[in-house]
Amino acid sequence: MIKTLYKQIDGFKLVSVLTPLCMLGEVVMEMIVPRLMSSIIDDGVTAGNMQHIYTTGGWMIVAALVGLAFGVGGAVFGSKAATGLARNLRKSMFRNIQTFSFANIDKYSTAGLVTRMTTDVTNIQNAYQMILRMAIRAPSSMIIAMIMSFTINRELATIYLVAVIALGGVLMYIMSHSTRYFTEAFRKYDDLNESVQENVSAIRVVKAYVRERFEGEKFQKASENVRRLLLRAELLLSFNAPAMQLTVYSCILLISWLGARLIVSSGATAFTTGELMSMLAYCMNILMSLMMLSMVFVMISMSAASARRVAEVLNEETSLSNPEHPVTEVKDGSVEFEHVGFRYKRDGREVLSDIDLNIRSGETVGIIGGTGSAKTSLVQLLPRLYDVSAGTVRIGGVDVRKYDLEVLRNSVAMVLQKNELFSGTIAENLRWGNENATDEELQDACRQACADEFIERFPDKYETHIEQGGTNVSGGQKQRLCIARALLKKPKILILDDSTSAVDTATDAKIRKSFAEKIPGTTVFIIAQRISSVQNADHVLVLEGGRISGWGTPDELLKTNKIYQEVYNSQNQGGGEGDFDRKGDEA
Repeated sequence: MIKTLYKQIDGFKLVSVLTPLCMLGEVVMEMIVPRLMSSIIDDGVTAGNMQHIYTTGGWMIVAALVGLAFGVGGAVFGSKAATGLARNLRKSMFRNIQTFSFANIDKYSTAGLVTRMTTDVTNIQNAYQMILRMAIRAPSSMIIAMIMSFTINRELATIYLVAVIALGGVLMYIMSHSTRYFTEAFRKYDDLNESVQENVSAIRVVKAYVRERFEGEKFQKASENVRRLLLRAELLLSFNAPAMQLTVYSCILLISWLGARLIVSSGATAFTTGELMSMLAYCMNILMSLMMLSMVFVMISMSAASARRVAEVLNEETSLSNPEHPVTEVKDGSVEFEHVGFRYKRDGREVLSDIDLNIRSGETVGIIGGTGSAKTSLVQLLPRLYDVSAGTVRIGGVDVRKYDLEVLRNSVAMVLQKNELFSGTIAENLRWGNENATDEELQDACRQACADEFIERFPDKYETHIEQGGTNVSGGQKQRLCIARALLKKPKILILDDSTSAVDTATDAKIRKSFAEKIPGTTVFIIAQRISSVQNADHVLVLEGGRISGWGTPDELLKTNKIYQEVYNSQNQGGGEGDFDRKGDEA
């Protein structure tokens, strides 16, 4: 964990070194001041030597100003180092997340990743700044003050040593026990953020079903879990201040009492008033250093859990990687499934079993099946969003695992079940498919997807602003924009995962006709619930329970496959879109 975080200091190592050096300089200047003060009292005030008072007082001012300069430098350098570390952590986490496969992403919740990039990184930032400044200043101040105290009077300085050992033991006990609660509390932060995220993203459904009270209670429960764990940790930490004050005041009382007795009994020869003042000053320095150390311990306790969570994301390696000598060209859109099996690592459940298919380049393949029949899981194997658990998937005669990932995914365009648009103009969203696409290419892709029909009605046309998630366009419009975006990639394989479910049947037919005319060489996979969407396909694949139930032309399946027959009859006898819902949720 420490090694992982240390790598993120790149670019800020100099300020990370300068910060503790400045703090050390500030401490040295602070330790000089009590000795100068002792000299003023013993050699100036007591001896009535004004010249000595002026000279030594001048040196005290110089020491204070130099210490101030070091302190300001430490604050500036420490801030730069801590904020730089936070920036590097967030950038590295974000970049690493972009490399994750779907299998990697399945390990983390969205809310958990957001918490790690915000709350956890902020905790690390605060802790790092505290470590650079206080973790150097406090021990050095305590050690130097202890040495100076022993040079003045060993017997009295022993009191400080005993106090430091006793207080250090108390602080270690508090830190070790509070860390456990902080670790658990930050896990609960994920649940809290997830509750907020889910509520806000689904606010229309919440209001439509009048579930505000239910959502409020769910949030309150998650918030209460965080409060309870943080309260336990804070109750432990609350013993820090009383223990510190007890130690400080006990030391002051003992030093004052024993020091005064020593002055009186020796007639100010073995121990002087100025030395007593210095000892009291060093007492405060030592004990305030312990106070600072306790603050560092608290911050480290809070950030240790955050550091582990952040390091976990940084150390996560994608389960998909390029081969040593990748293939950099996809010859055509032919597809072969050879005894393919697939299971999700998150639960080990087998969702595809013994899939054997041979699809020629340029063919259109319809895929139908009940909810949970693994239609989406099947097509996700083509662009290597997941790797097969058994068997082989080939595109253009080559195992997909041998392709360069970028080359493969640029050759396979996929319009997912859940369509996503990003904040920006329509043109900017479309250029996700091809950032160098011309205006003519945008318009041609939109004509193929029948998106030009509504775009031309907008006042700003292709410069119309799209809200985050595409909330200011309808479901059908969003689907057509996503299809146009995929077409701009000029793919060898196009996958439409139930991507026309929100458009009317006439528009659906126009889109399929456009594909046949405009991209005849592209292999098209159409996952659909409507028989009309696949009735003109070259082949139709019927899946049931992750296995092939039927494969053939629509006419052949109408004669031989019971599932296809049932859905065809239900949709052609006024029975709606047909009922595929047989086996639970879609894998």
